[in-house]
Amino acid sequence: MAGNGHLHTKFGEHFHSSWVLEDCEIITMPSGMDGCYERLLTNKEVTELPLQAINLRGPTLPDFDNDGITADEQEHLINALLASQLNLAKTVCSLSNFSKSLRKRLVVLQRIYTAVSVKHHNKFMSSTQIDKSELIGSRQPGKLPEKTGVVAASESESQGNTALLELGVKTGLSLLFSLLKQNWMLAGQLKQFCICNDIIQTAISVVSSFPPLSLANEAKLTHLGVDSLNEVNKFLRQAASPQSGADLDGQRLASELMISLAAQRGSLCYVLEWVDMALHTSVTVLCDQKGQTKTPAGKINWNFFTNIVTQMIKSVGARGSSTLTSMFARNPPVDDNGLVPLYLAAVVLLEELYSLAADYESNCCLGPDENSNNSLTSNSNNNMGTGSCDVYIWGSNSSHQLAEDRQEKILAPKQATSFTDCHQIEAGQFCSFGIHTEGSVSACGKGSYGRLGLGDSNNQTTPKKLNFEPNRKIKKISSSKGSDGHTLAMSTDGEIYSWGDGDYGKLGHGSSCTVKYPKIVLGPLAGKIVKCVAAGYRHSAAVTEDGELYTWGEGDYGRLGHGCSNSKSFPTRVTEISSVGQVSCGGSHTMAVSQDGKHIWSFGGGDNGKLGHGDTSKQYKPKLIEAFAGLYIRKVACGSQASMALTSTGQLYAWGCGSCLGCGSEDFTALRPRLVEDLQSKRIVDISFGDSHCLALSHDSEVYAWGNNAMGQCGQGHAQSPITRPKKVLGLEGVNVHQISAGTSHSVAWNSLPTDRHVVAWHRPFCVDLQEATFATLRSFLEHYCDGFDQDKPPKPFTTKQ
Repeated sequence: MAGNGHLHTKFGEHFHSSWVLEDCEIITMPSGMDGCYERLLTNKEVTELPLQAINLRGPTLPDFDNDGITADEQEHLINALLASQLNLAKTVCSLSNFSKSLRKRLVVLQRIYTAVSVKHHNKFMSSTQIDKSELIGSRQPGKLPEKTGVVAASESESQGNTALLELGVKTGLSLLFSLLKQNWMLAGQLKQFCICNDIIQTAISVVSSFPPLSLANEAKLTHLGVDSLNEVNKFLRQAASPQSGADLDGQRLASELMISLAAQRGSLCYVLEWVDMALHTSVTVLCDQKGQTKTPAGKINWNFFTNIVTQMIKSVGARGSSTLTSMFARNPPVDDNGLVPLYLAAVVLLEELYSLAADYESNCCLGPDENSNNSLTSNSNNNMGTGSCDVYIWGSNSSHQLAEDRQEKILAPKQATSFTDCHQIEAGQFCSFGIHTEGSVSACGKGSYGRLGLGDSNNQTTPKKLNFEPNRKIKKISSSKGSDGHTLAMSTDGEIYSWGDGDYGKLGHGSSCTVKYPKIVLGPLAGKIVKCVAAGYRHSAAVTEDGELYTWGEGDYGRLGHGCSNSKSFPTRVTEISSVGQVSCGGSHTMAVSQDGKHIWSFGGGDNGKLGHGDTSKQYKPKLIEAFAGLYIRKVACGSQASMALTSTGQLYAWGCGSCLGCGSEDFTALRPRLVEDLQSKRIVDISFGDSHCLALSHDSEVYAWGNNAMGQCGQGHAQSPITRPKKVLGLEGVNVHQISAGTSHSVAWNSLPTDRHVVAWHRPFCVDLQEATFATLRSFLEHYCDGFDQDKPPKPFTTKQ
């Protein structure tokens, strides 16, 4: 559906269960169809894309009066005219009410079909035959891949082999489980040696030798492999029960292997299954031969259990992972064989899961909404990072902006040693700035016009700290990517400092003088709390806590948004708009986003369509970009000749001209926002615009780069330029990148948590696992064990109200 340029679909797995119950006949009535479609929009499973500019330009016709033309040329021109008319007709038809209604009906049908297919059909196919991107709506509905007879025969043979393999594995597992159960029964009756326990003990040894979380990424496992693990888990749960017929050692080993596999699989779902098994075992009632009831207490080796739980905590990277935090783990009732009741182990594990979740919530979900103008002072202490940071640098080092000894360009990411105690880095024009954990700032690189803020115009080969008067903790820095270099810094108290080249009054101090030390910006901003700053090439901007937008510097082309082309040497409020959340400044234009993320305004130079209004006109006052109606904007970024906007659903749009559009051509011009299709299947969480290259960070910590690569700033291992489509930056595999910054000709990525946005994972071992099975397990678990919490006595098997 995304191919028609109107809708983008991305179906979430956790919504399948609700859609699989829908009746297709619901869409025969307009009200039913509209209701289903609104549901898709609300759940962000469908995004309506902005309309593209209609190309009304046909083929260039010759001068028939003066130019001779052959019959073949005439036929070619006629065919070109007909093709142009046909494209125009298709475009007009696609805008009709009937076409819009048909698209809605098709996408609702596609949603229902996808849910039914995933639920009831895809489980019989191997993972190699199912492209997961198709299951989330990236393929056009009703459009099947073309197959030749040879390919079809090959796939048929492959399906046959897969079916035989599945039959063999499942039959083998079933036979193994039956033999183990039988051996337990015979060994108990005949008092003979039991081989089952040795087999499980061997399996435990094998699993224990695996690296942590070896089975956590089920996307890399075959469907048969996942099914087999689930069958093994089901058998172990039965074997760990006192009703299984297994002896006490067998029950204990089954529970130990079950928790070992749950730890390797990394999902909260499997860990809760083990906890449920342990609690259920603790209340299981059996009768002896005399008919008397007894409640057997299943047990587990305490050292084995604590080693598994400690490994789980360490694999997540949680703080304070050296010891267990549970109060029940301090003095466990260990018997002479080193065993403790399963009930105690279950309670300890529940408490550790809670600690992991609390640690994740407090340390990994930081940051306000990008557009929300919350008070900076209320959360400034929480937002400051702690500890060391892994920083990766690449691109030009001509002025030591990468703080490396040699000045050769770095073509692929290299881990830096000079920024390890920084929680934020800003790549500027041949210079770099780092904000340290205590709120101080250091700078390195080119020093002309005092752009480093160190009091001189000398280059600085290694980061050197700046002096701020009055002394303040710095929260955010924005440095220009062009012109002669100037920088803005925002303190945790919402004050602005500026330094560097002062031409056009862009420093906001009332003059055009160069300032070589950080100097506080007063004037109309005195007493205001600023929450966002942006340094353009020749102008600057700031947004206050109450949503006021201020701009200053060169006013040519209307980039200041004051309705004229006059320059301003003091911050001046843009009175045309209010409730602004963030701002970005480019070469000669500015973009602002509303606090609720529903509106983007742009103004300034409109050459090459970089304002996104469908033309190349200048705009002296903020003008709404209509293409984003109905979308929520997370972030905007401006370059020299292009602009970008990131939506709340992780979709990236670009407009303007050049390779920064990421469409495969360096000559393409887009007068209106255009989806970056190569990143359509990715959930982008952050963007950064240099002078003429772009960086994008995905939810999976993957960094993509495109645009000018003459200095290797796209991180592809070469300096071939331009890169016209987003390419994954090389050498960052396994690095949990959380922030990025693109300078004029260099790039930086690092793993400290951002302060301007939430970082919420779709999957974090034992904490977050957004799939239907996890929520089903949670619901069942809570319904079973939370019933009775308001009563005087705690529900079984809990021994205390606590």
